[in-house]
Amino acid sequence: MTATKTDTPMTIPNAAQRAQDTGPKGSARSERLTALVQQHGALAVLVLVSLVASFSFDSFATTDNFTNMATSSAFLAIVALGMTFVIITGGIDLSVGSLFALGGVLAAWGSRHGTLVALLLPLAVCGLIGVVNGLLVARSRLAPFIVTLAAMLGARGLMLALTDEGADTYLIGKGSFLAELGQGTTLGLGNPVWITLALFAAGALVLRRTRFGQHVYAVGGNEDAAALMGAPVARTKILVYALSALLAGLAGALNAAWLASGVTILGNGMELEAISAVVIGGTLLTGGLGFVSGSLVGVLLLKVIQNVINQIGSLDSSYQQVVSGAFLAVVVIAQTWLGRRRQLM
Repeated sequence: MTATKTDTPMTIPNAAQRAQDTGPKGSARSERLTALVQQHGALAVLVLVSLVASFSFDSFATTDNFTNMATSSAFLAIVALGMTFVIITGGIDLSVGSLFALGGVLAAWGSRHGTLVALLLPLAVCGLIGVVNGLLVARSRLAPFIVTLAAMLGARGLMLALTDEGADTYLIGKGSFLAELGQGTTLGLGNPVWITLALFAAGALVLRRTRFGQHVYAVGGNEDAAALMGAPVARTKILVYALSALLAGLAGALNAAWLASGVTILGNGMELEAISAVVIGGTLLTGGLGFVSGSLVGVLLLKVIQNVINQIGSLDSSYQQVVSGAFLAVVVIAQTWLGRRRQLM
């Protein structure tokens, strides 16, 4: 018997060839990992902080503490929901804190004329201010920062005028439907919490499953390209600013119902808290990418941090702002790095 030789010699791939073969798969895997971190990183931090706090403080992991945190988070979460839509389009809304306070005062004032007036009045006034914001940003092409800053000052001035420079405090009668809406509970959770969850479910559905949601992402990703594709850029901007103002007014009305009064000192700095929560939740400040669920996680993370600082007891409340600011700085740096990494893939 004689051995035969094959015509093609057997070759062993070198390292460069192996890297070339596995490159696309590795790049896709790395891109998925980067997107996963960007979308769910805040949730992982929330779980980690909650676990550490549960083992460190006996009063943290209690039903009463969780219920209180959920209720107090509800109002900021509603404001952050509207802010999510605005930031995804590449805008910003600095008026939501003043609109929150104005909505509370209008709801308390309107409660003297019935629950329907108490709910519709803040929505109508705040929604109108939001439409004006959107028109100035979309049609006049003014900077959102300047427009909403002017609206913040105007709404705060209107609220002070209604309350005689804060001297008058309108009360909401006990036993009314509005008071029950803010103070009542269902299945162990406050009604504002259920309203917030329903709004977030609707917001996620609109953002992910509707044409309007697609337009929101398109405008934030590239406004000129969105216009070339036929997306109604101006109308989308007007709607998101109107939505943000409406939700801020609703949150203020619910907060007034919870407190049974329209407190004039509320809302200061809420716009910064809402922006922080949205950015911490994974929404890019430059627009085009964002998650409704991430904003809710961002709000909860901020509230858990505040609660942990309160649990320590020896730290001043100003440390809450220090920690929140540090978290925001870290998240923005991480988002910038992750965004550049995804562009290079």
